Amino acid sequence: MKNIPIDNVRNFALMGHTGSGKTSLVDSILFKLGQVDRVGSPENGTSVADWTDEEKAHKISIWAKPFDGVYTAASRKIRRLVMIDTPGFADFIGQMVAAAEITDAALITVDASSGIQVGTQRAWKACEKRNLPRGIAITCLDKDDTDFDDTLLEIKQQWGEDRCVAMVLPTGDGKAIDILNTPNDQVPDALKERVKAIKDHLIELAAETDDKLMEKYFEGEELTADEFSEGLRKSVHEAHLIPVFATSVKTDMGVKETMDSISRLFPSPHDYPVSCAEGNQISAEEDQPFSGQVWRCYNDAFIGQLTFVRIYSGVLKPGMEIYNPTKNQKEKVSSILYVDGKKTTEAQEAKAGDIVALTKLKHTYLNDSLCSPGSEIQFEPIVFPSPVAAYAVEPKNKADADKIGQALHRATDEDPSTKLVHDNETHELVLWGMGDMHLDVTLEHIKNRSNVEMTHRTPKVAYMETITGSGEGHYKHKKQSGGRGQYGECYIRIRPKDPTEEEWFVNKLVGGSIPGNFVPACEKGFVEGLANGPLVGSQVINVLVELYDGSYHDVDSSEVAFKIAGARAVHEAIEKSNPVLLEPIMNVKVIVPEQFMGDISGLLNTKRGRILGMGPEDGLQAITADVPQAELFKFCSELRSITSGQGSFEMEFSRHEQVPAHLASKIIAEAKAAKEE
Repeated sequence: MKNIPIDNVRNFALMGHTGSGKTSLVDSILFKLGQVDRVGSPENGTSVADWTDEEKAHKISIWAKPFDGVYTAASRKIRRLVMIDTPGFADFIGQMVAAAEITDAALITVDASSGIQVGTQRAWKACEKRNLPRGIAITCLDKDDTDFDDTLLEIKQQWGEDRCVAMVLPTGDGKAIDILNTPNDQVPDALKERVKAIKDHLIELAAETDDKLMEKYFEGEELTADEFSEGLRKSVHEAHLIPVFATSVKTDMGVKETMDSISRLFPSPHDYPVSCAEGNQISAEEDQPFSGQVWRCYNDAFIGQLTFVRIYSGVLKPGMEIYNPTKNQKEKVSSILYVDGKKTTEAQEAKAGDIVALTKLKHTYLNDSLCSPGSEIQFEPIVFPSPVAAYAVEPKNKADADKIGQALHRATDEDPSTKLVHDNETHELVLWGMGDMHLDVTLEHIKNRSNVEMTHRTPKVAYMETITGSGEGHYKHKKQSGGRGQYGECYIRIRPKDPTEEEWFVNKLVGGSIPGNFVPACEKGFVEGLANGPLVGSQVINVLVELYDGSYHDVDSSEVAFKIAGARAVHEAIEKSNPVLLEPIMNVKVIVPEQFMGDISGLLNTKRGRILGMGPEDGLQAITADVPQAELFKFCSELRSITSGQGSFEMEFSRHEQVPAHLASKIIAEAKAAKEE
């Protein structure tokens, strides 16, 4: 079944807003490919694509999943369709990003009852990044008050009147026609003029792909069928033409016609070659060295670790030795699997365009490259969005304490849009994700798979401390308890450290008041003292320490004694230097539809945010602001609530700033009360 020439492979991702019909369309396509006996449905839990416990519980797609099958098009040509169903919910955008980076084309779904939504915009932006060939499926045309032409008009206004062209049209009687495959005498009378106008425009687009064809077109000569077909495909491959398809899964309208158009217009791996990290183009030919990229990892309860690879060149067979240039490690291919939902099928070989799962790889993980030994082919890693929401997690019971680390690390290895951090300041284990839903699903998945239950809460803020004045500190550590005693004495000065100063510690001792071999011990004491500030016990930063005097004892002095003296001297000096509390400030970029600008600006102001700028971006509005991290832990859910899920944001650490006095006093009081408990 899989032995189909590379030129006949069509590799694409289904992308779009959550609920826009991607998964339903996949289920319908799989039925027509003969992969399933009946059309599944995400709503009633029978979808082949949304088969995991978490997806059934939440009734949304959560993970990107590959499917494929062999299709005989209306032209009687046999094609192989390799597709990835991606989530549309904003919290799982990382899965869509991965699929967009390793496929040759995209099919973006637009719900006719909702039009272009923020998830549609995200999908479009991901395609634009690679100038990815794409088509648009207008879905759910069976719903009341939906109109294909109204949605098509919105698409044209958004992305180009001449660029977005209807290729599958509804006929008005519950059917659809593929204008490229439907003979003129079978086109309904009401659509004949429209179809002719579309075909004339398509001829022009085809001619524009080649100077000779353009000259022929201007001279009034007709393009041959082959010239028209090749020109049209080239126009799609260069993303100059975006075909638009009318579909309704529930009434089985337009699905087969859309599959025919994809078979005819979308690129093969030969048509859309990729480049390696060094910029060299990789040929998809079978006689080239094998190369591929890991775009997803998943630990199956029965099979074990599955490493999903998009193959770009050569042929991969079980038993082969391959090389991971990312890790500089060799691997042995145990078995190659085609994965279609729950179903896995062993393959005897895989080649360019294939998306397969490899088992039992020991050193290979997500974003690694794989190639034939000696070829050193490495691909640029997929760049995933940075997480914006966080839970502080801990085991629900003592029995899970030993298993929590492994379970969390396994989950974050599989999903790069999550991140696990052990915060040294707050001593919390913090799980970061793209939103509350993302974090909740991650914890559910861990419980279902590893039987590890966790509780979670809002993380603490990693405050810092610094000084605004200068001061001196002195401490003599002297202890005698029989036998050898302990003795060490330090005199220090501290002041705020200028950003231009490289060193934070200056040795200004003269006359050997402290022997040189004890100075490193003093420095260790200063480090220890600065790690535990007097206000909330946080690290003290941006401080310059001068050691200018001290004393020692020939017998009783030791490194331990001078370390203790240094730490105590620093504490005394800090308390005399007007210590203040610092909080992390995040640079935030919020993307929202224009109608929510006022509400979001107001929300940022209530969070002590300083708005830095506003402006249009990809058809939406972008607001940039500096906001204290303490105010952002609930911002993700608040933003989604205000914008009905249409808003998104990203953030990165900017700097530390002094906490306002009225808030600092409250934070300090709470820290002292917690310490006394």
